[in-house]
Amino acid sequence: MVYKEFQDLKLSALGMGAMRLPVLDGDDAKIDEEKATEMVAYAMEQGINYYDTAWGYHNGNSELVMGRLLGIYPREDYYLASKFPGYDLSNMDKVEEIFERQLEKCGVEYFDFYLFHNVCEMNIDAYLDEKYHIFTYLMEQKRNGRIRHLGFSAHGSCEVMRRFLEAYGEHMEFCQIQLNWLDWTFQDAKAKVELLSEYHIPVWVMEPLRGGKLCSLSEEAEHKLKALRPNETIPSIAFRFLQALGEVTMVLSGMSDFTQLKENIQTFETEQPLNQAEFDAVLQVAEEMLNKKILPCTACRYCVSHCPKGLDIPSLLELYNEHSFSEGGFLAPMALMAVPEEKRPSACVGCRSCEAVCPQQIKISEAMADFCKRMR
Repeated sequence: MVYKEFQDLKLSALGMGAMRLPVLDGDDAKIDEEKATEMVAYAMEQGINYYDTAWGYHNGNSELVMGRLLGIYPREDYYLASKFPGYDLSNMDKVEEIFERQLEKCGVEYFDFYLFHNVCEMNIDAYLDEKYHIFTYLMEQKRNGRIRHLGFSAHGSCEVMRRFLEAYGEHMEFCQIQLNWLDWTFQDAKAKVELLSEYHIPVWVMEPLRGGKLCSLSEEAEHKLKALRPNETIPSIAFRFLQALGEVTMVLSGMSDFTQLKENIQTFETEQPLNQAEFDAVLQVAEEMLNKKILPCTACRYCVSHCPKGLDIPSLLELYNEHSFSEGGFLAPMALMAVPEEKRPSACVGCRSCEAVCPQQIKISEAMADFCKRMR
């Protein structure tokens, strides 16, 4: 197992995420503890020492199960991470209650790593609002040794991350972002890595395989990737992409079966980062994939000045592209929650004034209508 230095710790470069544990009868709330036990035992045996869970994973059962599975090992043999569930605004005034319950659920006296969960457009104002005293309380727990290292995860834009960092950056020790070879440009992960570098904050990676979508590619895309490294699997090439980024300390993978676990551990037995030519070639494959599936908006903003409703069309198209390419997911709905209702896709009146000045000849009114349909 490759290890990375973090302050005075040595963390396994591959961490086990507990959001996609094996389940019974396809029910996400029913974790298959027998299979999960086998996976954790093998992970511990092979040197994985970082385990990531959260309040809402598996309908609230992930923390309970991971607490039981890890509880048979000496506490100093593993690092446990959990998160404050700010993705749900109804939790914002419950930080003390939730934190205490999380320790109880996990059966521990402290968290090695603890995060503000999912800093994004929807919750940034609440996270920064002192009336909820979330930051104050978590810093107090850190001083008391109940949190060893404090950080945050983010699905929001660079602008949202910067607001959070301007407020709390000097106290943040790590940040978890969605990072993979597709989202390097698609979700502007490159800019997020650069922003975190400004604050000297190491990067934790979530969704290195985009929920498994980067494992099942078109025959053309797979052929091009395999040509780069014939002896590597498609997932291992994705991990080698991340190994090429010096800012990355931790790569979390939500492995849902024993085969995935074994294959990923095998990859992380060595560090073989992509060279520059391979790195660029992978990004070219990403660009080709995206060009086939997303609208070619360049954010020139000609459309905005011609919209009678004053919609931020480029931003809405960016969300539409994400939702379309991912075939659903929570990112676009979550981001739209922060947009006033009169500025959402549903406010489009279909006048096509925007289309008359679009250099890319995008059928914007049709995209807005389709976006509304997908959001129902």
